[in-house]
Amino acid sequence: MKRLTGILLIAVSAASFGTLAIFGRFAYAAGMDIFTVLFLRFGLSAAFMTVVLILRKEPFPRGRVLTQLIGMGAVGYAGQSFLYMTAIKYASAGLVALLLYLYPFFVAILSMIFLHEKLTRVKVIALVLALFGAALTVGPVSGQIIGALMAITAALVYSIYIIVGAKVMKHVSAIQSSAVIFASAGAVYGVLTFVNGANFPTNNSGWLAVLGIIFISTIIPVTTFLAGLERVGPTNAAMLSTLEPVVTVLLATWLFSDQLMPIVLLGGVLILTAVVLLTRAEMQSKDI
Repeated sequence: MKRLTGILLIAVSAASFGTLAIFGRFAYAAGMDIFTVLFLRFGLSAAFMTVVLILRKEPFPRGRVLTQLIGMGAVGYAGQSFLYMTAIKYASAGLVALLLYLYPFFVAILSMIFLHEKLTRVKVIALVLALFGAALTVGPVSGQIIGALMAITAALVYSIYIIVGAKVMKHVSAIQSSAVIFASAGAVYGVLTFVNGANFPTNNSGWLAVLGIIFISTIIPVTTFLAGLERVGPTNAAMLSTLEPVVTVLLATWLFSDQLMPIVLLGGVLILTAVVLLTRAEMQSKDI
């Protein structure tokens, strides 16, 4: 039951994260810039999670755990977001997304080195299927080398975030960790927004997009990911998260009439196959 719960939590997280690009389109169309979007995203999410933390009467993290959580937010989440959004300026969204999805490989390697996690044959097969599926799903690839390097760095930063999170989540709840991570990332983007100037939404649809980013694309996916991470481990969590581009592509096709090519459908099938293989292996495993 613990494994199944973890799998479902990561699936919910991936599906919710998959809406970020959709809400982002509406936010940018309303006149917002990346720094303002991310400041509102993390700052308001931090305020909401702090209220929840107080209502639940959970203590605020302290000591080494607090330091690690601040690092996850200020360096991990803020750094990955900045690298990802900057990379898009120098390379196609397809190439950037593809390279970002190298992170399951990085997580698997780092887990073996630092967490002594076993990389089974099923995990290897699922990993390869998920990577190929992501490659087919994200679309055409092109761009400058600096964009590719930034995307790869973003994948590495996110991998380290997951590895650190796997250890930290043994000592805190998803609510406690999310509150600190959001506040730390929000502080970083608050400074950047102050320096560059804020560009708030110019219409109601823009503010609705911001609310969607906060609750559907941030609070739900981050808390469910951290809760699922503790149950299934970093490598499994990373691979299950490859459901995200499938959700993004389907939503873009539905809302914006983006063309859904057969090769994209094939990519989605490969990702779902990887998830099914991994889920079956986890349900039969006695290691977790």
